[in-house]
Amino acid sequence: MQHKLVPFNEKLRRAALKEYNILNSGPDEDYDNLTFLAAAICNVPVVKISIVDRERIWNKSVYGAEVEEIDRKNSFCDKAIHGDEPMLILNKSEDPETFKKAEGIYDREFSFYTGIPLHNPQGHAIAVFCIFDTKERHLSDQQHKALRALAQQTLKLFEFRKQKTKLYQVQIKLKEKYRELEKFSSLVSHDLKSPLANIISLSELLKDENKGKFDEDTEQYLEFLVESSYSLRNYIDGILSFYRSDHVMEKDYTNVDLRKMLKGIIDLYQVSDDIEITYPDDVMLHNVNKAALTQVFMNLISNSLKYNDKDIRKVDIGFSKNEEYYFFEVKDNGKGIPQEKFNDIFDLFTTLETADREGNLGSGIGLATVKKLTESMGGSISIESEPGKGSNFKFRVKRF
Repeated sequence: MQHKLVPFNEKLRRAALKEYNILNSGPDEDYDNLTFLAAAICNVPVVKISIVDRERIWNKSVYGAEVEEIDRKNSFCDKAIHGDEPMLILNKSEDPETFKKAEGIYDREFSFYTGIPLHNPQGHAIAVFCIFDTKERHLSDQQHKALRALAQQTLKLFEFRKQKTKLYQVQIKLKEKYRELEKFSSLVSHDLKSPLANIISLSELLKDENKGKFDEDTEQYLEFLVESSYSLRNYIDGILSFYRSDHVMEKDYTNVDLRKMLKGIIDLYQVSDDIEITYPDDVMLHNVNKAALTQVFMNLISNSLKYNDKDIRKVDIGFSKNEEYYFFEVKDNGKGIPQEKFNDIFDLFTTLETADREGNLGSGIGLATVKKLTESMGGSISIESEPGKGSNFKFRVKRF
């Protein structure tokens, strides 16, 4: 048990106590278990975890009494935190003056008290783990040791609560910063899309109306301008999709017929004779985020078709499950991905510098969004691939 490390300073002590945000907090079974164990081990009727406030003693946990708080003045706990010993032991016959001053403070007259001050890492006593009895007592060495262990565990609970509070505050700040970033990306993307649309339409108009009038180099430059404009538009759309994916996770969880969901997606793509897509039949998914799962499949299927140079583009969607997860596979016969790139492809803005069937480069956002969504659903994603033969994206989502 940590002993007091610094001279007593009431102002600093109260400032330290404030960091734990524990005063007037609700009941907690973890603390109640500790006071129960202390009562059973030391064979005493009353045990308290007492928080020392400015003018009162407020009890976080009490065993054997109903009083939640008492006046601090002349209390045993006030004496305990001012002392220089790691454990204050009082018997009425040995210190009658202290017990006389405490008359009327407690719900009964006590003749025995032992209190262990709980010091924070900086050495300020913020609380006392204490036991009471109406008769005088002498604890055994084993009981002393057990009492110190319980007091130490109480202090660990205090520290855990403090760190949890700090983490919660950090999370709030991070959410605020993320909302600011999301708003910024949305505004910038929106402001870029309008002039970009004008550039695309004017470039297309210029190209169509002057077809055959420009020399070969000028026509090539104009074609580059159009292609670059479309690439930039896709990039902006990808950024918006990535940041909006958090709102997808806010959708309600529901039961989903996998076949119907996939058919709705595949009907968007299977409009060409060179596309073959197979998928499971008669599968019901229970309590899943349909919107997020749909977006994951749309991204993976779209990539499988875009980055595929075969005469017949094939996509095979597989499904299995266990008691904890739903497992999915999206397997294609496309260009494939080198093994050294397996980890990188899921990072935001990371691309393979590989053009799709239309000659456009990827934005490096789609697979990052897929990873973000699968992890938000309690799952993960991985890849198996061989260049020239195709890729198999495997992902899982948690069953709730």
